[in-house]
Amino acid sequence: MDEQDKEMLRDGRTVVVFGSINQDLSVACERVPRTGETLHGHDFISGAGGKGANQAVAAARIGAVVHMVGAVGADVFGDALVAGLEGDGIGCACVERREDTSTGVAIILRSDGDNRIVLSAGANTALSPAQACRAVDALFERGDACVGSVFLAQGECDLDATAAAIEHAHRRGMYTIFNPAPACSLPAPTWREVDLVCLNETECEQVCGIAPVDEASSRRALEALCRMTGGAAVITLGDRGSAMLSEEGFAQLPARSVEVVDTTAAGDTYLGAFAAMRSLGFPLIDAACEATCASALAVSRLGAQASIPTSDEVTEWIIEQWQNGC
Repeated sequence: MDEQDKEMLRDGRTVVVFGSINQDLSVACERVPRTGETLHGHDFISGAGGKGANQAVAAARIGAVVHMVGAVGADVFGDALVAGLEGDGIGCACVERREDTSTGVAIILRSDGDNRIVLSAGANTALSPAQACRAVDALFERGDACVGSVFLAQGECDLDATAAAIEHAHRRGMYTIFNPAPACSLPAPTWREVDLVCLNETECEQVCGIAPVDEASSRRALEALCRMTGGAAVITLGDRGSAMLSEEGFAQLPARSVEVVDTTAAGDTYLGAFAAMRSLGFPLIDAACEATCASALAVSRLGAQASIPTSDEVTEWIIEQWQNGC
């Protein structure tokens, strides 16, 4: 997708992300420690993360106009994280600085291309339902959001605030995407305000009770998720790609073959890229294709936000893959 394509498709719609903003503290180890065991680690990384912030960065780098709703502590981590988001062109007028709590932190263990994460939510759970809804209203009042904008939320913030924000955004005419990660559920009325639910295979089983282990079970899971929302559903399946069910029909997209370095921001890159493509007017299947490629490129790099590619990088990588017969 080149700049001319983006300009032709852009009509003032944006991506608004309500979600977590974390400082990631990541270390590699040969294997995950057993109970009471201490292991030597290596290649320590301290960087920006949080599902919400990661998805906002991915959406911005793919080409969307992005605004962040969330909270950080009034500390060094918070200052740096907000500055980093602004450096990616993300509007942070609706990111609160909280004196009553610390910035969220994620402790990440990287082992054999996989990861284990422990979260300390901190300010990520500080916003109330009323505050989250007021932030949505403020974006509309300033002209930063409008009918047709994409609203993207995950499960790392206060779930009551998340549910209220999804409902409020949908009723104001926004296209709502919910990523129940970590696995979580919403009240039944809130699910009906979700236009698209996107989750991985583990979260899928926990949310709808069906493990998507093959095409048949993936279809059943997608159908169950669509019944919950009345909208569309996407399941990311790791090295098996992804599966989607919408008014466009059922589609299964294969994964792109890459050397996996770090999977930390894989799902977030997929979500952010998908939301960006949706905000730019692309059909869901095209959004899923771009998201698949962006996510593949991200896992070939180290770090969370540091691994997230730009639209140009995704395009260049696709061309390189095609030239190499991949």
